[in-house]
Amino acid sequence: MGKRYDRAYFDRWYRDPRRRVGGATELRRTVRFVVAATEHVLGRPLRTVLDVGCGEGRWRAPLRRERPHLRYLGIDPSPYVVARFGRRRSLRVGTFADLAGLGLDDAYDLVVCHDVLHYVPTGELRRGLRTLGPRVGGLAYLTVHAAEDDIAGDLRGFQRRSAATYRRLFADVGLVAAGLHCWLPAARAADLAALAAPVR
Repeated sequence: MGKRYDRAYFDRWYRDPRRRVGGATELRRTVRFVVAATEHVLGRPLRTVLDVGCGEGRWRAPLRRERPHLRYLGIDPSPYVVARFGRRRSLRVGTFADLAGLGLDDAYDLVVCHDVLHYVPTGELRRGLRTLGPRVGGLAYLTVHAAEDDIAGDLRGFQRRSAATYRRLFADVGLVAAGLHCWLPAARAADLAALAAPVR
């Protein structure tokens, strides 16, 4: 039986203070950093965000506090999430492997995939990345735990892959590491000044 992303799951991992993975203050700080990094790369204000594996759409409100007019789309496999929050928070049902069939835009200024990829089986991960990589217009924020990390929290379904494996998978779809979980399309990385560019 696969993992169920129902109300009980989100209550356990996002609302129970004994197990909660990151609070509102940490999320606001992260969002401000990611918005600033994306706008630095783009050279203009952030306009569009794709949030894959968005859960209950926690990123939407702090993103819109920073940039009230941005267009946000969240994708999540949970029917519970979309039934409860979909209309209000711009969420649609879909898995990582389904991305190619969801009618996504050609590119988004910011692509977020926060605390998701280490739960996606390798075949699905490769398929989803082939769709996701070309849609990164400015910056991708891909937080992922590798086998080398000391992790806590929800370990059910965790895929124990090395950091080198993730780097290779991201490079295969044209993404270049910029540090702090940020990834750039290779063409954008090439435009940066020598000491601002990612180390290859």
